[in-house]
Amino acid sequence: MHSIIVDGKALSPTKVLCVGRNYLDHIKELNNVIPQQMVVFNKPSTAITTQLNAYHQETLHYEGEICFVVTQGQLSAVGIGLDLTKRQLQSELKQKGLPWERAKAFDGSAVFSRFIPLAGLTIDELEIELFINCVRVQRGGVKQMIYSPQTIVAELKSYTTLCDGDVIMSGTPQGVGEVQQGDVFLGRLIHAGKTLIEIEWLAN
Repeated sequence: MHSIIVDGKALSPTKVLCVGRNYLDHIKELNNVIPQQMVVFNKPSTAITTQLNAYHQETLHYEGEICFVVTQGQLSAVGIGLDLTKRQLQSELKQKGLPWERAKAFDGSAVFSRFIPLAGLTIDELEIELFINCVRVQRGGVKQMIYSPQTIVAELKSYTTLCDGDVIMSGTPQGVGEVQQGDVFLGRLIHAGKTLIEIEWLAN
């Protein structure tokens, strides 16, 4: 049920590892402080879905991200993901100095496309585009990240075991916002100017 499709095969990740505040423009967008070290948090496997919802106890916000699958401790495949966030709750938790999980790790909060092998691709040439109702709202790539995907893997491995099939969400560029019921989302994964994955989600 909570699986991903990698090169046409279904895999069941043990967890989703997420990086926050990895694009400077997004940090400024939410009036956050530039972190002195990598901001990381986890989503459980029950967060994984292919369905986009606009509401889960409160209105949800989207964050489009380049996402990677791990095999034998290395990045092996790439796709597109939406990190759904309860922004109001997250703000309240941050003000109290409390963890974000209640705002980030709920069921259905990790929406993924299919994943394709990284073999033959240059990671630094990867970009994501996200459109809502034909209007582009986000574009960003590995070259704009504070922490590269390879650096993210090294940091995660310093404190936790990366199991085969685990997913890494590498952070979101500027342009996050509210999901409205009926919105049509179009995500594109681009490599050196060529579209590798295109996926459409209808917000329920």
